Amino acid sequence: MGHSENHRAHRIGWLRAAVLGANDGIVSTASLIVGVAAAESSQSNVLVAGIAGLVAGAMSMAAGEYVSVSSQSDTEQADIVRERQELAEDDEKEHSELAEIYVSRGLEPELAKQVAVQLMKKDALGAHARDELGISDTLIARPVQAALASAASFAVGAALPLLLVVLVPASVLLWTVSLSSLLFLALLGALAARAGGSPVLKSAWRVTFWGALAMGLTAGVGKLFGAVV
Repeated sequence: MGHSENHRAHRIGWLRAAVLGANDGIVSTASLIVGVAAAESSQSNVLVAGIAGLVAGAMSMAAGEYVSVSSQSDTEQADIVRERQELAEDDEKEHSELAEIYVSRGLEPELAKQVAVQLMKKDALGAHARDELGISDTLIARPVQAALASAASFAVGAALPLLLVVLVPASVLLWTVSLSSLLFLALLGALAARAGGSPVLKSAWRVTFWGALAMGLTAGVGKLFGAVV
């Protein structure tokens, strides 16, 4: 009989990068558009600012995610190299360490020793990486995948408010972008929560609140400097 339980741990890496990218794409681009529009700029200037924000933001997200996840990957690889060396130098000690981990998780000492022996016989490094270091194929850091997911999702998120600049008349642009972007954020939060198995309303409210705060502050800055300039 196959293992049919539907767990979500395998989604953590790409889901985090995709949601963070799309959320930032909507919030930053919508805020930029709202701020520039509040300064009573022309619609063409608002569009140029939005496109520049999309490109710059996507590249920034990709670079930041790549550097961050690469650092995590470097740490994981260093830990694996150290573990491989320890296995080569003192195999018996590593058996004991693994057995102690299983005892701490509730196994009887004798059974824990048997499990440690069996797992290390099959894949000693893999057993220690998983159970001692917390590193597995599912959760291992993947810098390129995270960077691409962040850049692509940012661009998709940013394209939503940017499209409104093209379609909506300048007279209603500010409020249309603001309200539509908040709706986009709520939907994104709900979808992310559903995919990750967390409460939908809580997630939707959280991203909507911070999006509204960001756009409100940016609109205020745009209005202030627009009036001064």
